[in-house]
Amino acid sequence: MATTTSKALAKQENIVTRARRFLRGSWVELKKVHWPTREELFTYTVVVIIMVLVFMGAIWLLDSLFSYLVGLVL
Repeated sequence: MATTTSKALAKQENIVTRARRFLRGSWVELKKVHWPTREELFTYTVVVIIMVLVFMGAIWLLDSLFSYLVGLVL
C-alpha cells in the first residue's frame, strides 16, 4: 500500500512539474507575440467586417439566383 501511495504522489508531482513547465513556456511564447496597436486592430476589424458583408452579399445573390432557377424548373 505504501508503494502505491508513493507512486501516486510521484506521478502527481510529475504532473505539477509538467504543468509549471507548460505555463512557463506559454508565458515565454506570449512575450514573443507581436500584439497589434489600437489602429491596427481597428483596421483589421474593419477589413473583416467588410469581407463578411461582401461574402454575405455574394451568397445571398447566388441563393436568390438558384431559388429563381429552381422555381422555373418546378
